Amino acid sequence: MSAESLHASATELLTGWKPDTGAEASLREAMLAFLGSAPLGCLREHAPGHITASAVVFSYDRREVLLTLHPRVGRWIQLGGHCEATDETVAAAALREATEESGIADLRLEPELYGAQAHPITCSLGQPTRHLDLLFRITAPPGAVPVRSAESTDLRWWAVDALPADADVLIR
Repeated sequence: MSAESLHASATELLTGWKPDTGAEASLREAMLAFLGSAPLGCLREHAPGHITASAVVFSYDRREVLLTLHPRVGRWIQLGGHCEATDETVAAAALREATEESGIADLRLEPELYGAQAHPITCSLGQPTRHLDLLFRITAPPGAVPVRSAESTDLRWWAVDALPADADVLIR
């Protein structure tokens, strides 16, 4: 568990990812170039930007997605956050973040990359930076009831075909 294992997992995920659109392919190449120049680019301490681990949490039947009303962003987004030096891989970080932020046990992570996004943000560093989100699809067990953490203003299930107008989440 180290910056090196996180970096290697992010590079492997992006190298194996086959994006659906030209914009995603361009983002993939930009993220790979970023990682090629930033050995510590998976840790929040890398102030110019860093890889983050995001979780698109679906209900068991895939009819709903769990979103958080993020206090800093002020919009409904997927769960997720910073990789920690104790995370072995970016996928492990996404599962940890989803579990912490949802309060739901026994989440099931699909290990392949679901998508990627990039966001300018002022995160816990207190200065403008860029989050380079690697997204994973995670499925909740039947009957899962989320419990809002201190990291969220609100947390709730939304029908995948009736997301809030200001939601910023990738649904395929």
